[in-house]
Amino acid sequence: MKEQNGGPVFHSVVLLVENVEKSKRFYSGVLGQKIVFDFGRNVVFEGGLAIWEKDYALNLIFKEKTKGQVGASNAEIYFETGVLDELFARLSKEEVEFIHSIREEPWGQRVFRVFDFDGNILEFAESMESVVLRLDIQGLGLNEITRKSKMPLDFIKTVLEKE
Repeated sequence: MKEQNGGPVFHSVVLLVENVEKSKRFYSGVLGQKIVFDFGRNVVFEGGLAIWEKDYALNLIFKEKTKGQVGASNAEIYFETGVLDELFARLSKEEVEFIHSIREEPWGQRVFRVFDFDGNILEFAESMESVVLRLDIQGLGLNEITRKSKMPLDFIKTVLEKE
């Protein structure tokens, strides 16, 4: 992944919603947004919009920490980077409030989150292509990568064929 001016590349906005099915019907049915991935509790649309079930997302983001700092906008700004560890180290030297350090989410993606100076949630993560490649290097087979990453088999095959 190419870094933009030495920094992570903006990827998408994640809206935290109360009812994923209702929001999915609105964004896809009413607004005509094309669904790229539907993981049940989170849905990714073409063009950089995603929705997550609010309680599920907040539990993933904050774990045991208080959830009182979440803004009224219920949004998370999502960036992808090919240098996650370097970015974490760079931000560790800044006056940034970390929500959590680098960790692996249940679907295998490595991420960390911070608050910006206005309390907005910023997520920095490796791309799902990077996840697939890392899991392949770790020796997982196609079915294991599919199970772990929750990505469609066709997507995984396409990523691995490029390498």
